[in-house]
Formats: sequence, structure tokens, C-alpha cells
Amino acid sequence: MLRCFLTLLFCTGLSLANAVAGPLRAAVFDCDVTPAPGSLLVYDPMIRAGELGLRCRGVVLIGQEGPIVLCAVDWIGIANEGFTEFREAIAQAAGTEPQRVALHSLHQHDSPICDYTTERILRETGADPGPFRAEITRPLIQRVADTIRAALPGAVEVTHLGWGEAAVQEVASNRRVFDAAGKFIGQRFTACKDPVLRAAPEGLIDPMIKVLSLWKGDQPVAVLSYFATHPQSYYRTGVANPDFPGIARFLRGQSVPAGLHVHFCGAGGNIGAGKYNDGAPENRTVLAQRLADGMTRAFASTKKETVTAEDAGWDMVPVELPANPALDEEALEMALLAGKGRPDGILGTAMQLAWLRSSHKIEVSCLRLGSTRVLHLPGELFVEYQLAAAARRPDLHVAMAAYGEYGPGYIGTAKSYGEEGYEVKPTSSFVAPESEAILTAAIHQLLGAPPR
Repeated sequence: MLRCFLTLLFCTGLSLANAVAGPLRAAVFDCDVTPAPGSLLVYDPMIRAGELGLRCRGVVLIGQEGPIVLCAVDWIGIANEGFTEFREAIAQAAGTEPQRVALHSLHQHDSPICDYTTERILRETGADPGPFRAEITRPLIQRVADTIRAALPGAVEVTHLGWGEAAVQEVASNRRVFDAAGKFIGQRFTACKDPVLRAAPEGLIDPMIKVLSLWKGDQPVAVLSYFATHPQSYYRTGVANPDFPGIARFLRGQSVPAGLHVHFCGAGGNIGAGKYNDGAPENRTVLAQRLADGMTRAFASTKKETVTAEDAGWDMVPVELPANPALDEEALEMALLAGKGRPDGILGTAMQLAWLRSSHKIEVSCLRLGSTRVLHLPGELFVEYQLAAAARRPDLHVAMAAYGEYGPGYIGTAKSYGEEGYEVKPTSSFVAPESEAILTAAIHQLLGAPPR
């Protein structure tokens, strides 16, 4: 009987490892990705690192198929050729394919930016590449790859997954403020001093923080949280820091020391703390404590279920997002060659041109883990996408990480492009209104049909 079984394996090209599925395993990694003092952060030269610094944290899931990597980085954004190179480095280190790597930034503003396409365009036109210099981020990418490679031998068995959620109080508010008649009133950024805008209602948000946890018996291996909001309290300090989500991540990790805490920013493109934050430095701690409280309560509400390697899967849908029709490639090229740029400088113009010259092809992916689905989306996505995804599959636990491929910039709803607001201008959103239908179709395909 054994001889026949082995002969079958040989004839069908299967391996014994695939025929007899082992347990689901997880390796966690945590790496310092703070550049050296004197480096350029996205807006200012870096004076020093904050107490917590900038981290790249994640999990490598090892099951029946190729490893799956979930990775969150304390940078403002990772785009175009920078995104491709970073993801390929992670994949090589983890022994998997780039398509099985979910790479996301948390979008803190006192941090680096990684976009080698924009750097190349600036150099080709004789402009200073500023914070896009590869020498700032490329050594840090290598450090991440080395950390992942070293973490793999320490992978442990995952016997259970957990899910919990809780409402976060007085942190998130919609940045786009409308009156009762639907007329646009103004922009409530992540720090807002206008008393009228701050007095307006929160608007459309997702108040829930979702917490997915991986367990070995009674011990948490990793805790992954998802919450939709811009992460800024105040910035342009020259001090590299993870802002209030990084502090909250640290505080929750202190309450449950076992298990690495990895935090992802959800679809927070039109969400910020502006209703509850006027930019005063002391508000950073206040917002961090409120977010940490939500994390802690969500984790405390965890319900566990057994999980095996057969319960883990990865699905991917390639999409092509059309460019914003207001962007003119020739005009942008001429502006750069003339040493000019959009009102806030040539760097933004080069970013627009980088997206126009890219393939516009992006992979939208979904982690299947028991009753949980985690969607991985590009850009500064509006919260409507996250709310619609959760509503489509109320029978499942659905979370969303945005700020993956940063090249498209903001991604609003089709309706929003006919309204006012910073997020839907061609200087902020490089994609067309048709992107909503394309992304929604991909999300529906990944989540499957809703229950009848």
C-alpha cells in the first residue's frame, strides 16, 4: 500500500509535504526602518529619531501553498518602482512570490517616502530628487529582507485565530464637511483649528477597530489591527516618529506583551482626527490613548476558532485604474523641463507624471483565514469602500488595509469627483472616477457572493 502511494506521488508530481498537509505556521518580524539623521523625510530634513522610531512589522504565514506576507511600514507611502522593488525583496526573503506579499504604509508624515519612478523622472529632468533618493530607503529595504530571512526559522505553529472589534471613541471624523442640504462647507484636515468645522458632526466614518490575532494554544503569536483614519496629530518636526497610531500600538503591546502587534491603516483617505484635534502637541498622547483603548477592548472581546493550514488561502485580482483625465502628460513633462511644477512644487508634478507613465496595473488581494477575510487595497482609499466591503459579507469577519501601492494617490468614490474637496483634485487623486466600479468589482470577486 505504501509503495502504491509513493508511486502515485511520483507519477502525479506531488511531494509528500503537499500530500500530508502540516499545520499553519507563522513567523513574525519587527525591523527598525528609521533613516539616519540628516536624511530627508518627505517634507523636511531629519534632525533625529523619536523615542519609538519607525518600524516595519509583519507576519509570514506558512501553509499548504506559498508563504503569505502581511507587512506594515511606518512610512508615508511606497509607490511605483519603489513598491515593486520593496515587495520583490520581501518575497525573495520569505521564499514566496511578490503577488503573495501585502505591503502597506501607515502614512505618517514625519517619515520617508519611497518612489523610485519619481526619483528617476526628477533626475532625468535635472531636478533635485529630494526625499525620493533611493539611498535613503534602499538600505532599509535590505534590512527588512534580512530581518524576515532571519525570522523564518523561528516560525511557530498557529492552532487558533481570534477576532475582536470595538468602537474607537473621539478619534476619527470625515475630512469633507457638508451641510444638511449636502453642500460642501469646507475641509477638516487631520488638525483643524476652525471652530465651525470642528463643531460639525463626525460625518461618515467606520468607528470600529478590527483585531485579528494568531494563537499557539493560549499564547498570542501576533495581533493585527485595522482602523481607518489618517494618522497625523501634528508633523513637520524633523523628528522621525510613528505619530499616535505608533504610540497606541506600543501601549497595547505593553498590556499584552506576548504577540507582536502589527497595525494597518484602513480606508482612511477621507478620514482624519480634525474634529478632535487642533494640532496641539499634547493631543498626540490623547489620540494615542483613545486608539489604544479601542485596540485593548477589541482584543479583550476576541473569540477564537481553530485553524489549520487548509483554512488559509490567498486570492488576487489584477485591476487597471484609469488615469485622472485632467492630467496631461506632455504638459507635466514641459513643466518639469522648465523647472516649474504645480503650486506646491515640482516633486508633486513628478509624482503625477510617474503615475501616468506607470502601467496602472495593481493587484487587489484577499487573505482567507477561517471565517476572516482581509482585503488589501491601494492608495488613499475613501472609507466608503471599507464600509461597503463589510456590508457585503455580514456572515464573515471582514477587515481592510489600504495604503498599499501609493502611486494612485487618493481614490475617491465616483460621486465624490463631482464635488469639492482636496482629496479629489488632480493634484491629489491621479485616478479617474471610473476607478470605483473597477475596485468594487474586484472586492466583490474576492469576497464572493453575499449570503442569501
